[in-house]
Amino acid sequence: MKFPRSCGILLHPTSLPGPFGSGDLGASAYQFIDWLSSANQSLWQMLPLSPAGMANSPYMSLSAFAGSPLFIDLRELISHDWLTKDDLGGTPNGSYSRVDYLHTAQFRMNVILKASSQFFLHGDPKEHEQFEIYCEKEKSWLENYALFQALNQTYGGREWSAWDYDLVHRKPAVLKKARKELQEQVNFHKFTQWCFARQWQSLKKYANERKIKLVGDIPIFVAHHSADVWSNPDDFYLKDNGKPTIVAGVPPDYFSEDGQRWGNPLYRWNVMKKQKYQWWVERFRKAFELFNIIRIDHFRGFEAYWEIPAKEKTARIGRWVKGPGEDLFKAVKRELGTLPIIAEDLGVMTPEVVALRDRFKFPGMKVLQFAFLTGPENSFLPHTYDRNCVVYTGTHDNDTSLGWYEKATEHERDFVRRYCKTDGHEMNWDLIKLSLESVADMAVIPLQDIIGLKSDGRMNFPGTVDGNWEWRFTWDEIKPWMTERLFELTTLYGRCNPGKIKL
Repeated sequence: MKFPRSCGILLHPTSLPGPFGSGDLGASAYQFIDWLSSANQSLWQMLPLSPAGMANSPYMSLSAFAGSPLFIDLRELISHDWLTKDDLGGTPNGSYSRVDYLHTAQFRMNVILKASSQFFLHGDPKEHEQFEIYCEKEKSWLENYALFQALNQTYGGREWSAWDYDLVHRKPAVLKKARKELQEQVNFHKFTQWCFARQWQSLKKYANERKIKLVGDIPIFVAHHSADVWSNPDDFYLKDNGKPTIVAGVPPDYFSEDGQRWGNPLYRWNVMKKQKYQWWVERFRKAFELFNIIRIDHFRGFEAYWEIPAKEKTARIGRWVKGPGEDLFKAVKRELGTLPIIAEDLGVMTPEVVALRDRFKFPGMKVLQFAFLTGPENSFLPHTYDRNCVVYTGTHDNDTSLGWYEKATEHERDFVRRYCKTDGHEMNWDLIKLSLESVADMAVIPLQDIIGLKSDGRMNFPGTVDGNWEWRFTWDEIKPWMTERLFELTTLYGRCNPGKIKL
């Protein structure tokens, strides 16, 4: 798909300011959209919005369809008389610059539980009707998700393969009994999804009215401990006890001598093909309800993926296996039409992966931090770009621009200074300018680079499990001159928000 020349900001909603331990869909989200508009931006890109799983990673979610309850704006619940201001008094302790997931989740979920109880006991009949309509509309995934979460709570977060045998094997009579016994918990989790959906659609409408497009993220794989795998076991390579036989990852490379063993169960693509890829069609349908544009993480896995025996502790031992290729995207396109998709095509790309990407005209990604490792032939350098790509100064997996420059080799530092014709004094703005002036149709800048943060602003360090996904900003970090400078560069290089008057 051809995208207009534009630019935007990469920021996960957890990083927004706010008093309740993490960012959410409340006032700061609307304020951020207003700021994007004031800076002449057209895109807000974020990470997956699903409930985070292992190590708080949004890429190891408990569901491919659900929204995280941690994003629910608690103050909005007061307007329905499900909460009072006093219910929000005991805010979680901790720094406003980092998310303390343990205490934040405990506080937020307890508050939402109060709101849920009030809704089911004393809620307005019209709101109950809206809730029932939502549950019926989302029934195909919501029923399984709500029961999974209720059981997950009952079993103290243990992997579903360690639950009772009949639950692992989804015996109908046992599932029916569990739904009845856990009805209150099941209804609570349905309530969280209804609240998330209402609030998200309101935020999306607000953004789109201001010509801001929301860019979402679909991880190719799902977590083993998820409602998706538990409720669709035939679609994955699992043992009879529910544990994976083979798992996903990437082989050893320049960055990791052991490769990366992600541990996600792998799809039985032959089974999914017989089902006309319906699970994937519905996954994309849900994603396009939430977002205007979707980035597919690890796009190369649709052409071929690295299969690792589950017994292996690293990704050293494995093999490349062919994925569904264009069959999948043809099936999705037949049902959903035009696919506004960005392909995350980083790493070692084969001609087959490039051909798959280009077959559907999906723009790939260019990351400037990778551009200065070698010489002028490097495909991440802007002079090599085709227009149909998205340029980033860095992604959520990279250091900030200033952090990268501080740790770069002398070759890289010299190369980037000569390429940008700069002394390196403001390397974050040098790279921002380089991205905006490039021919790439879209440019996306992490907010950390606008603010000018060093490595303490990094969002994620691949291969580690502690301290990731926690970074937050405060409004006083964004100075008026930063907004003005971004506006001017955006205007100068023809990436104006369609709702703004061009200079």
